[in-house]
Amino acid sequence: MSGHMSGNGTPSVIIAGDIGGTNTNLALVRRTKEDFTILLALRFSTREESSLAKPIETLLFQAREKGIGDRPDICCISGAGPVRNGEIQLTNAPWDIKASEIEERFGLPAMLINDFTAISYAIPLLDPDNPSQILKIPHCDGSLPPTPREGLALVVGAGTGLGVGFLLKQKEGRCLAFPSEGGHSELSCWDELSYAYHRWLSDQLSYAPGAELAVSGQGIASIFSFLSGPGFDTAMAEPYGIAFSPRPGEESSIDAAILRLPEQDRPAEIAGAIRKSPRCLLTMELFVRYYAAKVSGLASVFLPSGGIYLAGGISSKHETFLLDGQRFMRTFERNYSPHMRKYLAELPVMLVRDYSVSLLGAANAAVQLGSGANA
Repeated sequence: MSGHMSGNGTPSVIIAGDIGGTNTNLALVRRTKEDFTILLALRFSTREESSLAKPIETLLFQAREKGIGDRPDICCISGAGPVRNGEIQLTNAPWDIKASEIEERFGLPAMLINDFTAISYAIPLLDPDNPSQILKIPHCDGSLPPTPREGLALVVGAGTGLGVGFLLKQKEGRCLAFPSEGGHSELSCWDELSYAYHRWLSDQLSYAPGAELAVSGQGIASIFSFLSGPGFDTAMAEPYGIAFSPRPGEESSIDAAILRLPEQDRPAEIAGAIRKSPRCLLTMELFVRYYAAKVSGLASVFLPSGGIYLAGGISSKHETFLLDGQRFMRTFERNYSPHMRKYLAELPVMLVRDYSVSLLGAANAAVQLGSGANA
């Protein structure tokens, strides 16, 4: 492979990676003057790998086999965890990532960034007027606020865990992303059921739980476990308009089958059974309300005039459920303060539909931050 830096010293070919608790995604990306092109992308199971070395070797090998004659200039990897001293200790995976090991093994500069830093760097590359990339979510009054091109943006996404990031959008596509571990901030409560779930988690943890324990794939599984236990009274579901049959029959067998699954396999089954099981439906109702409440709370802290972007696999896979009957927005726009209710009702809220966004973001971070930066 042959490679070169562009005339202004920025990389022209990048190994971009997105390492999550479930999937390890890698791509060879070419930078042109106007945009980025993914030359080759591969997906691996994070839990089936022991490190990042073999997936990178496979990517480079397949690129050679396919005749892609572009040698990478830099490697930029995003991971689900904070970056400290050139390392990421993955929060939902059994191994860590070290920039020094990548540099030594593959002979090229390596950058590590937080997974939602990568998502944030991808946002300016997406077209807010293209619904295949970004879907604008109507507010409760039906309005669609215009998408600002500049300003501070909030990026929140539920996947295996809960990611949070902030992005300062500047002129001519420039941007500056700020990493965050906001997914571990406080979990909101608003009624008897949400308080009961909070107490159930607190008893297990001996400490107040964080939002990720409700707003994520693992959160969906956890909510379902609580609703299947003695701490849940079916009367708590009445405010949600969900009735539990005194003789559940088929519903009970569905719920029992889900509980027999490994926890990581439960969220998809729960979401797929909402029309058959009141317990599954209530689980997803709670998940969306917790999600919207967390996003609303973060918006009140940072006042994201540049808009709010919902990313992550769960948002894109279950967008119909989030949007049906304005399920997400009804909770998002709630606030005890009249002026905050007005502010929230005017904020642009968008759902990121382009699932390759994190790879593009890692490539953009490599260009905008330059080699040797870890954020």
